[in-house]
Amino acid sequence: MPDAKSPFDDPFADLFGKLPDPRERRAAGEDAPRGTSEPVTPTGGRNATGGRPLSRREAREAAARQAAARKSPVEVSVPTPAPTPETSPPAAPARAVPAASPLSAPSVLPVDDAHNWPVVGGSTPGSPSYSRTGESAAPRAVATATLEDLFTGEQATNSLGQEPPPRNRRKRRIGGWIALGVVLLLIGGIVTGGLWVWNTYETQIREVMGWEEPKDFEPGLANGETFVTISSGDTGGPISQSLFDAGVTKTPGAFYDYLIDTAQNPPFVPGVFKLQKQMTSAAALEALLDPANKLENTAQLREGLTVEQSLPILAEGTGLPIEDFQAAVANPADYGVPADSLEGWLFPATYTFDPGATAADVVTTLVNRTVQSLDAASVAVDDRQRVLTIASIIQREARFETDFYKVSRVIQNRLSPDNQQTFGKLEMDSTAQYGFGEADGTASTSEDAQFNDNPWNTYVHPGLPIGPISNPGDVAIDAAMHPADGDWLYFVTVNLNTGETVFTSNLTDHNKAVAQWQAWCTENPDAGC
Repeated sequence: MPDAKSPFDDPFADLFGKLPDPRERRAAGEDAPRGTSEPVTPTGGRNATGGRPLSRREAREAAARQAAARKSPVEVSVPTPAPTPETSPPAAPARAVPAASPLSAPSVLPVDDAHNWPVVGGSTPGSPSYSRTGESAAPRAVATATLEDLFTGEQATNSLGQEPPPRNRRKRRIGGWIALGVVLLLIGGIVTGGLWVWNTYETQIREVMGWEEPKDFEPGLANGETFVTISSGDTGGPISQSLFDAGVTKTPGAFYDYLIDTAQNPPFVPGVFKLQKQMTSAAALEALLDPANKLENTAQLREGLTVEQSLPILAEGTGLPIEDFQAAVANPADYGVPADSLEGWLFPATYTFDPGATAADVVTTLVNRTVQSLDAASVAVDDRQRVLTIASIIQREARFETDFYKVSRVIQNRLSPDNQQTFGKLEMDSTAQYGFGEADGTASTSEDAQFNDNPWNTYVHPGLPIGPISNPGDVAIDAAMHPADGDWLYFVTVNLNTGETVFTSNLTDHNKAVAQWQAWCTENPDAGC
């Protein structure tokens, strides 16, 4: 049985141990054989002193150097070996040595003596080619190290060949800004598109995602007190709106939806009821059906009602015949009103009368309350009818009290002499509807009403109508006296549910707002358009 091999019996290890050590060769001379300092000549297979024969590699390298020396126009010699007793150093070293082998000798380019710059490959003697960077010339980097130098650690990699040019930081910065701009544009487009979709389809998105706002208040929020009037013949729809206007319910349709969902149709009693604000629809219904909450000899008139709409409410609240009230308002002069009608003079508020009060006493109380509001707004006696006329239009046209002062400014701008030449007429739908008897609560005016020739129609006659068209409240009277600053000439309510109103100063923008209102009415056909 053969003996086991030792882990040290490696033929390759023995072979590598016999290879020449580059560090010893460097110490003895550039091409000195291992273990001697004898120089190697480029002319034969042995050295000049008759030493050992050259190895195949050394002979091949020597032959390559001889061939390069014959082709090069520049004097060629091998690197000077270390001086020995047998040799003397040459008188002057050569300027350059062509590469005999890329793995054994330095790769050095010819040198232009006039400029002391290396000659780039392809150039002819006396006509050097230079490397340029920008506007100034600079010598091209030349390889000065061999792989043996790298293995021994005597040189770094940047000494072998040409170094790469430095990166252009300015171009990198420009590219970075461009990339950032593209990213910001993409993000901006996504955000803008998302906002447009949300603003346009918020209701539908909330419905699909189940994010709809609650239509009713939460239980336990009821506070304060308020009054709600139920007129004879009122059903769930009008009562639901009255509850919302009084601050009882959260949305205009909350109470009506509750009646539908619970399949209730209770008999509502006309009169004024005392309720709390922020009630649930169920609690509001219970309060309206409780006789203890009905106020006796009490009437409530809301803003914007006409005389014709107010008289039934007064009769129901006081228990007096409606004919008594019709006779009481027949002669305005009895109350100091210089007009043919008490329109605009029956101040909207909640009133409680003594049990023995007559219809004339009730009307007197309402007219005196109007005078009190006019005096508080510093309206001159001779100007009362005009101010009430403007305030009545404001009361009917504006949806929110915050818009009252802007509507007042539109009226004033249209009535100014400068704009009379352009517009000629006030053109308010509320005046055309009132004069035609079409005040049914809708925003649109029929063609018959718009062109009907009656003294209230501002589409037909210039200036203000001949008198008020409704009973205005305190805010409307104050707005008539103190219009907001602005150049608005048009306005249109583009969302009847929220009361959003767009005010514009030119016809082009106004037509865009009208188109917006028409689109909303198409999507909400039962919203009172």
